[in-house]
Amino acid sequence: MVQRRFWAARIEKAWKRRSVVWLSGVRRAGKTFLSQSLPHIEYFDCELPRVRRMMDDSEGFLEGVRDRRIVLDEIHRLGNPSEILKIAADHYPKTKVLTTGSSTLGASKKFRDTLSGRKEEIWLTPMIASDLEDFGRLDLNHRLLRGGLPPFFLAEKLPERDFQEWMDAYWAKDIAELFRIERRHSFQRFTELLMAQSGGIFEATRFARPCEVSRATISNYLAVLAATFVAHIVRPFSSHRSAEIVSAPKVYGFDTGFVCYHRGWHTLRNEDLGLLWEHFVLNEMHAHLQSRDIRYWRDKRGHFVLPRRARQPLAIECKWSTTDFDSANLKAFRLRYPQGKNLVVAHDVRRSFVQKYNGFTITFVNLSEFLAELMSEH
Repeated sequence: MVQRRFWAARIEKAWKRRSVVWLSGVRRAGKTFLSQSLPHIEYFDCELPRVRRMMDDSEGFLEGVRDRRIVLDEIHRLGNPSEILKIAADHYPKTKVLTTGSSTLGASKKFRDTLSGRKEEIWLTPMIASDLEDFGRLDLNHRLLRGGLPPFFLAEKLPERDFQEWMDAYWAKDIAELFRIERRHSFQRFTELLMAQSGGIFEATRFARPCEVSRATISNYLAVLAATFVAHIVRPFSSHRSAEIVSAPKVYGFDTGFVCYHRGWHTLRNEDLGLLWEHFVLNEMHAHLQSRDIRYWRDKRGHFVLPRRARQPLAIECKWSTTDFDSANLKAFRLRYPQGKNLVVAHDVRRSFVQKYNGFTITFVNLSEFLAELMSEH
């Protein structure tokens, strides 16, 4: 069985802080596979009626697995999933519990208690660079086109039909069960349009007419997509918090494979790689930081800003090739916010180097150097 080392280490580290770990992520991201690959683990699939019956008496079940390492997969299928986790955290601290779900804990009304202070949360993103090593396939172009869901990435042929089947399962098992959304066609149409326009400025009114719903409904749909990790809302950076709230965000689809599928891309051209690289770098930031607190500067594309408490913001520009870099965007940002590091994360950088533009310094880095810099700041 493949060991996804980065994620397994995250879980082990989280278990040292809390006995209950909530592993979230989109459908087919590999939560079940990862859970079952952990050493000395006992696995329970809550989709099975006999397993749910075992947990009708939460305390009795936990007594039977005392001091073990257990997985409660698809825990939202239980009648009261919060109860068993709360009892485990409070009364069975030596029992290590890993529980999985597609959405953030508390995103659905089914969870009556968000277990604040009782659990650690890990967000399993689509495959990152270290996963490519673990799966033994280092072809980044393949990862960008197929996406980061392991079954799609590993398939012999481009699994076009599987993308739609995924959307159908997402509706049936994540949306219909956990959220009160009635118009399936409108919701799925919105999701498809959002993927096709991924990385662009989001304006709800542009989606309302083709989806045949109100602007307020579109905003609700977006909130659900964000809660289930299918869309990521990146708001503009400003030192004035009110400006961030009222300005239009960018919205990114969760996976490059779905972006390519909904754009109709069966092969990748050079002009496609910049957008997909931007998505891939954002995915790496999400995985390593385990946070969505990332902003963008109001430019054409590829410029993220990482706010940092008590420190100057880190400016990050994503470029497939260094030859595509234009300093104008970073210059405009630094005229407003002159202090802080400037990084260009480019696919064709073999070793970092520094250049000066109009009085400010920019460091060009590859992905591994960028991640080392990112984590040194946290």
